[in-house]
Amino acid sequence: MLTPLLTTAALLSQVLAGPVAARVDRRAADVPTVTPYGPSGASGQLRGSEDLNGYDSSNPIDYKESTVVPADEYELAPGQSQDPDLGLYLDLSNVENPQPVRGGTKAPTDPGPRNEEIDRQNSDLFAPPGTDAGGLPNIKWPMGLSHNRHGLQNSGWARQQTVQQLPVAKAMAGVDMRLEPNAYRELHWHSANEWSYILAGSVRVSAVNEAGEVFVDDLQAGDVWFFPSGKPHSIQALESGVEFLLVFDEGDFSEDATFLVSELFLRNPKLVLAKDLRVDTSAFDNLPQDELYIFPGTPTPTNISERNATGPAGIIPKERTYSYHFSQQAAYEVPGGSVEIIDLANFPAAYNFAVGLFTIKPGAMRELHWHTTSDEWSFFIAGQGRLTVYMAPDSGQTFDFQAGHVGYVPVPNAHYVENTGTVDLVYLEVLQADVYNDISVAQWLGLTPKQVVKDHLGFSEDTLNRLPKIKPFILPGDADLLQTNFTSEKE
Repeated sequence: MLTPLLTTAALLSQVLAGPVAARVDRRAADVPTVTPYGPSGASGQLRGSEDLNGYDSSNPIDYKESTVVPADEYELAPGQSQDPDLGLYLDLSNVENPQPVRGGTKAPTDPGPRNEEIDRQNSDLFAPPGTDAGGLPNIKWPMGLSHNRHGLQNSGWARQQTVQQLPVAKAMAGVDMRLEPNAYRELHWHSANEWSYILAGSVRVSAVNEAGEVFVDDLQAGDVWFFPSGKPHSIQALESGVEFLLVFDEGDFSEDATFLVSELFLRNPKLVLAKDLRVDTSAFDNLPQDELYIFPGTPTPTNISERNATGPAGIIPKERTYSYHFSQQAAYEVPGGSVEIIDLANFPAAYNFAVGLFTIKPGAMRELHWHTTSDEWSFFIAGQGRLTVYMAPDSGQTFDFQAGHVGYVPVPNAHYVENTGTVDLVYLEVLQADVYNDISVAQWLGLTPKQVVKDHLGFSEDTLNRLPKIKPFILPGDADLLQTNFTSEKE
């Protein structure tokens, strides 16, 4: 019985494939072979002679023209000629004609073509540490390379990062949005949960839940809001204007595919709308004829109570409120920087979002760690840094980041973040978790029996005694980035 079925399936596939193949053959046969007429004044030939195919002694080759960039035509950055496995950060920002040399002085070189500014900004890709190995997916996306969708009448813009821009980011997507003073992000809702961090300015946000409870709050730079999936909400810039970051818990979420109040009314019959709102159909004569998305608005009342259209259900209780004034939270100070955590423990409404805000001093480093339950979506707010990802069993790659870049590290890959600049590095680590969590490599080794660590890694007794039994979070370092000995008790 199986053989006839297989035969039938094979014949069916040939029948289905046949017309497609025939169309391809017809298209190829329809391509003209004559040379098209060019513009007036054109000279020469579009195609060369068939004599140029393959080896022919009459085809000259210039064997003497060198592609090596001479040493007197470029400069090396501090540390560039040292041991590649040290992995010193190479600051190429001020060297002339930077070259991808690592652990030498003369090779390899790059004669071009090239974009020198990109090479300077990505020295760890251009001249990678000797410890980089294997192949990793790209984990970095600059928001500046995303298409900027403008609002109506110059009222703002939005750009996004999804799996389309960063395929490795399967669990989360991000949006960078700007609203000019008094402008709106249109009333809307969506399928994904939305976590937001305000980058600059101030904003008024509002929402309504299924019980008819309402939420309204004014927020400023450093504050956070969270809107669960399906909850309708509005966002309006106050007189200062606002820019904010949105993080969604779906990697393929698109900011261009939200449910909009304008489209809701445009896609339903006016009779239905009138019946639903208990009005005459003429009430909808002035509906917008297209989606609003981002559009200018009138100034909102400064007294928030004047804006609060509270019904009989009242306001959403404080323990379930959709905002958290993160800007007022005191930082947890450690040598080398500070940490601020926001998760279910202090923002109960934002389920499955746990976030760390890290400030790292120049030369300092977010320690080697990994997360146990979630991918990490990162956004770099200020400064610059680098990050190496270790992926099992034997791959590692180093990436450089600047403000406005998105990073993504799949669980449970190990990584660090080092400040490679001269100002504080500030960035967010966003997890899909109720409680922020990580495994500290240093603490893990410090709490493992010494004999076990020594047998695995060959550490000396002095090194074993230095392993911490606490979680450092951030480790201090030298701002010149050439330091290789960190045993000073001052560290």
